[in-house]
Amino acid sequence: MIVALAIVAYSSKKSWIALYIGIAFGLFGISHLVSLLGLAPALTEVLIVIRTLAYLVVIFALYRVWKA
Repeated sequence: MIVALAIVAYSSKKSWIALYIGIAFGLFGISHLVSLLGLAPALTEVLIVIRTLAYLVVIFALYRVWKA
């Protein structure tokens, strides 16, 4: 839902920040889905990379808001 709302916000307002936040939530969602499916032990390294990327996207979005 958040990803879809971010896409709508980007489409109507051309807000890159909204799109970045949507991407981060999408990555967190993938991470949580993998955990719920019970695949986390086998994909620990992949989940670390996915979550790290998501946090970096959030940091980048906040940086863009700060510098705007």
